[in-house]
Amino acid sequence: MAPGAEAFHGEARAAFAGVARRLGLDGPGGGEGDPHLAVAAYAGSGVTYTAVLGLWQGDVEIHVCRRTALTECKVGIETLAVSAGLVDRPGHVSFDARTLRRLRRSLAGQVHYVELVHPLVSGDPDTALALMRAAGAREWRRPPAR
Repeated sequence: MAPGAEAFHGEARAAFAGVARRLGLDGPGGGEGDPHLAVAAYAGSGVTYTAVLGLWQGDVEIHVCRRTALTECKVGIETLAVSAGLVDRPGHVSFDARTLRRLRRSLAGQVHYVELVHPLVSGDPDTALALMRAAGAREWRRPPAR
């Protein structure tokens, strides 16, 4: 079983601190204070990076989310980095979070990918969505605003 939500939130804050400051990301948002929700979200420039700890599976993954007026896309950080040509192949970062040490290592590697992909997904929404779609992003239409 993975470290608990409380430990996760502290580690996510530590892992994102420098990158969030450099990229102008606000956070963490998400499940802080809820012992059963291990989610930390950092947002800025139209992009949200959501770190999710699988409490039972013992894994952690950062998802990249981009919203427009009509749609929302979501893709894993490593998949996006590989598809964008920023890394040569999958497997350079860990997703293991079964121990605190493994969680730290996994978050550090994935947060590094956040820094790499941010310039590509924070600019023009159409370009960002095209890149995310090419990486196999899940996409759904947003309900019309009322």
